Amino acid sequence: MIILMYVFKALHACKLMDNYTIRAKLLFALARHRKWGESHTAYENMLKQFRSQSLGRDGMKLAAKIAEELAREGFIIKKPTSYGLQVSLNPKMSQEIKKLIKDKIGFDI
Repeated sequence: MIILMYVFKALHACKLMDNYTIRAKLLFALARHRKWGESHTAYENMLKQFRSQSLGRDGMKLAAKIAEELAREGFIIKKPTSYGLQVSLNPKMSQEIKKLIKDKIGFDI
């Protein structure tokens, strides 16, 4: 657990991140909380992990745009509910998601 906390804090220390790192961090945020398939969380919770200063001036908009791309590509499943948009990871793409996280972040899920 301590190692996981260290990795999580180290990920936030980056000042500039490329799009692939942001993609990996968005997927890691859901995977870390085991949000696969039927287990879902609020869309906003996925974006809360970013600090605006770590992504730059328009970073939060960029992160939201990348999240939409992930949904279009099938990595993230969207579920509209009466209490807001919910998201989870697509279990059919679990191998690709795990590989992307390991390649960009270096964390094995």
